[in-house]
Amino acid sequence: MKVSRNLSYAICALTMWVNGANAWSNALPVGPAVGDQTLSPFYIWDGALPDKPGVMLREEPIPGQPDITDASQIARILYTSQDKRWNAGIVPVSGTLWLPKGQAPKGGWPLVAWAHGTLGVADSCAPSWTNPTPRDAHYINQWLKQGFAVVGTDYQGLGGPGPHPYMNWEAEGRSVLDSVRAVLNSSPQVANNLVISGQSQGSGASLGASLLAPDYAPELKLRATIATGVVATFPDGPIKPGPARPGQRDPARFTLLRIIGGSLPDGAPAAEKWVTDKGTKMLALARTACMPELGRYERREKLTGGTVFVGGTKQVESKLLAVTDMPVKTFPAPLFTATGLADHTLSPHHQYAAIAALCAGGNAVEWKTYPGITHNGVVNVAFDDELKFVRGVMENAPQPNSCGSLQAPGKLQQPARGVAFNK
Repeated sequence: MKVSRNLSYAICALTMWVNGANAWSNALPVGPAVGDQTLSPFYIWDGALPDKPGVMLREEPIPGQPDITDASQIARILYTSQDKRWNAGIVPVSGTLWLPKGQAPKGGWPLVAWAHGTLGVADSCAPSWTNPTPRDAHYINQWLKQGFAVVGTDYQGLGGPGPHPYMNWEAEGRSVLDSVRAVLNSSPQVANNLVISGQSQGSGASLGASLLAPDYAPELKLRATIATGVVATFPDGPIKPGPARPGQRDPARFTLLRIIGGSLPDGAPAAEKWVTDKGTKMLALARTACMPELGRYERREKLTGGTVFVGGTKQVESKLLAVTDMPVKTFPAPLFTATGLADHTLSPHHQYAAIAALCAGGNAVEWKTYPGITHNGVVNVAFDDELKFVRGVMENAPQPNSCGSLQAPGKLQQPARGVAFNK
């Protein structure tokens, strides 16, 4: 009898979950309840793992990604990283490597480590599987055109086994740094000349990777760090951030991702205990679907945090781990940050508080604000300023510092029309 390919994948995945102790510690939760899904055999590693992070386990070519037009080669990668959230040891993490067109310069292409924004916590949301969104693809293309190789981690648990520790900068930062290590150890045409860039969720990963680098990956030559749509929080910063969501918005989907993605304290009641009857279906959907479908469902059913969570969003979030909190301290590389003043996803004042904390840590921070630009729009609108900043760093030019002239953003603006991805 001929067994279907999908059934073979499912059997293989089930074997992986059952025998996971062969590859990683039993401390790592696995299975459908934490977003594990069957993608392809590439993502399944059921043998022994190397005993250190940053090792390339396997690569496979991706024949093409429709929106990536400026890469000479695209490869799906699987590499090792160190689990921080559950202390489960070495885990496999997936991602993508893009190489520019043309001849590599002497010493190799400089490398951008790209940390993506919120896509979901189900394995099928991994960009190495689904391809980058058009917005992100445009951003990646711009770096490729400028002669940078780009590596994009999917993050731990997004594509690989176990939960995706959503918004956990210590976990995501390791995923970023170890993707760089893996590429440098396996791709001689890529140079140890690194820029880390991230948007929204990825801004926390980018800042986290930069903060961790001196101790966790001291061999990496980090030149600059970029963070746009900044989500990081600094409890000891000089300015209180206020609500992250502008106005009266109370979306449930982001908090659901945190509940599934490791923000419940160890020993806390199961995820189902935190949601109402109306929230039960949305919780199930969040384990299998990605953000577009989850957002459509939330709007169609007219759901909010108040209707999805027992006691409401604030009460639930007060019980979750503070995974976005970072210390106020000096970072090892120059910082570029950017905020759209029409950001209706993450309050510009919330981002301003983060920038003030970075300045309080003794950092030179360039902070650009863009009138009429949204959370999505800022990704590509800021690129020219980012490139100028990075070129200056590479040339050892004096770096601009906004810390002496920080001003709180004014009233939340409306999105400008006619700007790509500015929704």
